[in-house]
Amino acid sequence: MKQLKDETISIRTSSDIKSALKIAAEREHRSLASMIEVLVLDYAQKNGLQLSTGQTTNAKKSKA
Repeated sequence: MKQLKDETISIRTSSDIKSALKIAAEREHRSLASMIEVLVLDYAQKNGLQLSTGQTTNAKKSKA
């Protein structure tokens, strides 16, 4: 079941970071927003962060 996306984040970053994010997203066939979610979930999993929504932190699922 898909999780409801009801929050918005706006960030400022350098052009180098944005370029790296775009390259990573293209390699994974994802949008920038989806790539950021994957990166955050991967960090959470690697660092033992518990998500309050009960969502698992399995960030390794690839987009079909």
